[in-house]
Amino acid sequence: MGGEKSGEVEQRAFGGPDSGIFRGLPLPRDFYDRDPRLVARELLGHFLVNRTDGVEQIGRIVEVEAYLGPHDKAAHSSRGLTARTRVMFGPPGYAYVFMIYGMHFCMNVVTEKEGLASAVLLRAVEPIRNISGSASGPGRLSRAMNIDMRHNGWDMTSDSFFISSDPEIRRFQVILRPRVGVDYAGHWARRLLRYYIKGNACVSVP
Repeated sequence: MGGEKSGEVEQRAFGGPDSGIFRGLPLPRDFYDRDPRLVARELLGHFLVNRTDGVEQIGRIVEVEAYLGPHDKAAHSSRGLTARTRVMFGPPGYAYVFMIYGMHFCMNVVTEKEGLASAVLLRAVEPIRNISGSASGPGRLSRAMNIDMRHNGWDMTSDSFFISSDPEIRRFQVILRPRVGVDYAGHWARRLLRYYIKGNACVSVP
């Protein structure tokens, strides 16, 4: 399910939010209730929206990584159910946010049914609205879009912090590469579970 052939590309469609108030709707929960590899591919080109204090921030998702569950040695859930990973073991469509190096936050969305503990990490977005600075790399993405531990466990089907598609169409290619920073995970570090839009300047590691 999902496919991991080296250099594999596939085409998907996306468009930009219209001018004025963004009227995109949150993706439904059943979008997330699927294999994380499929969710990861299909998140590309979608819009991450954060509405805080009357300010609407929008970034187009251009790079993600899939984490397949407790059997995936690079996934946090491989360490079992803990206070940190509890959200991962919960139902799909919720935000799993964690801190690294005591200062950077990483944003994930939980996938598949409750108990399977898989997720997709958002690695980079292309700034669309009210984002200053780079959003390339998970820490920069969260800083640029004001995401922190307050968002851990957030229902991504809400109307204030969510991911939306758009009906307009543009074509792009999806590239598969190994995930970044998981060398400790043995052969799991070599699996082609990072997905990004070919040629997009906001991808963190082309």
